[in-house]
Amino acid sequence: MVRRIALGLLSVFVLTVAAMAAKEVSPVLNFKMKNILGEEVFLADYQGSVLLLVNVASKCGLTPQYEGLQKLHETYKDKGFKILAFPANNFGAQEPGTEAEIREFCSTKYKVTFDMFSKVSVKGEDMCDLYKFLTDPATNGEFAGEIQWNFQKYLIDKKGKVVAKFEPKTKPEDPKLIAAIEKALGE
Repeated sequence: MVRRIALGLLSVFVLTVAAMAAKEVSPVLNFKMKNILGEEVFLADYQGSVLLLVNVASKCGLTPQYEGLQKLHETYKDKGFKILAFPANNFGAQEPGTEAEIREFCSTKYKVTFDMFSKVSVKGEDMCDLYKFLTDPATNGEFAGEIQWNFQKYLIDKKGKVVAKFEPKTKPEDPKLIAAIEKALGE
């Protein structure tokens, strides 16, 4: 009887290890970041969702894109789509505020309900590891290259693979961006 229980437990263990190996985390999701409240978030928790990663700023000519991003979020959130916004002060000091100020601005002015993260650096010597990954040709191939400005967008599929990059001036309602999101959601 004890032997049967031990064999049963061993079988469960082997199946669990095999399942974990089969659900290997994509390299782009293999980062731990802090959300805008300062809580650690494992990006691997987003695996299985289609993601749009965007570096954002509150005092930029492109800041009104928050409105379009919120509409995208509302349209596709129930279909497995998530927006991850990373405030950055790398371009023209256009995100000088604290996390509390950024959160207040986004929730009051644009009614943002998508996932916001703590301020990061997206270029230069203090670039955060996630953006090092996204900009390095060795890790992000055809979608690598320097961040051009605020509101550059990376589309990540359900498996955690970068499948598209959109320049900062690409508005959230751009038909090419919407088509890419819908394609990724359908796969």
